[in-house]
Amino acid sequence: MFTGLIEGTGTLVRTDRHGPDARLVIQADYAMGTIVLGESIAVDGACLTVVSFDKKVFTVDVSAETLNRTTLGRKTPGSRFNLERAMRLGDRLGGHLVSGHVDGIGTLKQRYSEGRSWRLVFGMSAALSRYIIAKGSIAINGVSLTVNGCESDQFDVNIVPHTARMTTIADWQPGAEVNLETDLIGKYVEKLVQAWSTSPGSDQPASQPSSIDADFLRKHGFMD
Repeated sequence: MFTGLIEGTGTLVRTDRHGPDARLVIQADYAMGTIVLGESIAVDGACLTVVSFDKKVFTVDVSAETLNRTTLGRKTPGSRFNLERAMRLGDRLGGHLVSGHVDGIGTLKQRYSEGRSWRLVFGMSAALSRYIIAKGSIAINGVSLTVNGCESDQFDVNIVPHTARMTTIADWQPGAEVNLETDLIGKYVEKLVQAWSTSPGSDQPASQPSSIDADFLRKHGFMD
């Protein structure tokens, strides 16, 4: 589990392909401390397992599923990544709960300045849009950000100077592809509601219809 608060950046040394999967060799651009074999590191938001390390250089395995769902398989030597080691129990949760399981890829559509900050507009698929809400949380290449506004096929975020300095965001230009992880709470709520509203083993509505309707909500002050 991660927080989306990036600790530093790293640079891809090389990619070793092994059939449908790969192994990435990454050099951290900052002092990471003691890396433990088998620990999890979020690389541009994707949770990966360390299989070897030597000072600032570490190696991670990337499955075919991760290569297909993220941008990692498209990176070339010299590409920069956002890095975050897994959070420890008792750490401050300054960002939001990030699992490191990327939902899909988005594309930067616009980038423009607003005072000392930047406004970034991203396009995404309809499959992801239902989990993105205004003032909700989203992880973009592992960075925990707040959604300013969203539509059916795009959303925008604000980048303050500190975030731009600590991450690879300053490198992003329109057309850049990024890894997106939506708020995991929304996905669990959707799953629970679906299970509650359908009978076991059937895609038909449950035999006991809900008594909650528009009239009920108005009566109890939830609607005007």
